[in-house]
Amino acid sequence: MGFIDALREDEPGVGEWGITGVAWPRLSWRADHEKVKMKMNTDELMKAPRVDLLIAILVLGSLWGFSEVVLSSAIMAAGIPYRAGILTGVGMGLMGVALGAFRKPLLPAGMALVAVLCKQLVVPILHVSVMCEANSCVAVMLDGLALAGVAALAGRRLDKGYPAKIAVGAAAALVAAAAFHVVGMRVAPCQHLLSFNRAGGFVAFVTSSGLVWAFFSAILFPLGCLVGTRFRNAVPALRTRKPLFYYTVSAALVVCCWAASAVVIAAEI
Repeated sequence: MGFIDALREDEPGVGEWGITGVAWPRLSWRADHEKVKMKMNTDELMKAPRVDLLIAILVLGSLWGFSEVVLSSAIMAAGIPYRAGILTGVGMGLMGVALGAFRKPLLPAGMALVAVLCKQLVVPILHVSVMCEANSCVAVMLDGLALAGVAALAGRRLDKGYPAKIAVGAAAALVAAAAFHVVGMRVAPCQHLLSFNRAGGFVAFVTSSGLVWAFFSAILFPLGCLVGTRFRNAVPALRTRKPLFYYTVSAALVVCCWAASAVVIAAEI
C-alpha cells in the first residue's frame, strides 16, 4: 500500500498502517466533520430560546385561562366537588409542563398573567368591572408566583425524581393558599373566603382548602413535568425544521382557547 493510498479515508482499513509497517493514526476527517455538523445543528436548535419561552407562556397560559373559564363552568354545571382544588391542580400541571421543558422558574408567573388576562375577558364582553373576577384572578396569580418561588428555591433538586416534584407542587399550593387568605381577604373576598374571617380562620383555611389544593397539585404537577421533559428537545427541533407548522399550531391554540373562553363568558354559563 502506498503513502497516498494510506491517506485515503473512503476505503475500509486505510490509514491504519503506512509505509513499511510504520503505524499511522487513523484519519478521522469525515468523523470530525460530522461532529462539527452535529454541534452546529445543536447550536441552531438552541439559538432562539426566547421565542420558545414566549410561545410557551402564551400557549400554556392560554390553556390555563381556558381551564379557569370553560373547565370551571363545566365542573360547576356537573356539580363536581373540589372545583378550586381541581383548577389549582390543572394550573400547576400546565406550569409543570413549562418547567419540565425549559427549567425557567419565572415561566409560571408569565403564564399566570396570561391566564388572568383571559379570565378578564368578562370586562369587555359583559361590561363589568375588573373587580368582578378579582378574587379568582388573585388566586391564579398567587399560584404562579408561589410555584415560581418554590421552584427557584428547589433549583436542581427539582430534577431528582418524583418525590421532589410532589413536594414542590404541594408546597407551592400551600404557599398560594396561605397568601390567598391574606391578600384575597383584602382585595375582593368571596363568600367562602369571608367564612374564614374569624379567629383561627387562617389555619382553618390552609388546613381545609389549602390541603385540597396541595393534593391535586401533588398529583398533576409531576405529571406536567414529565410531559414537559418529553418535549424538551422536540420543541426547538420542530421550530427549526418546520417553523411554519410550529408557529401556526401555537397561534391556533391561543386563538381557540381565547375564543372558547369568550363564548362561554358571553353565554354566561
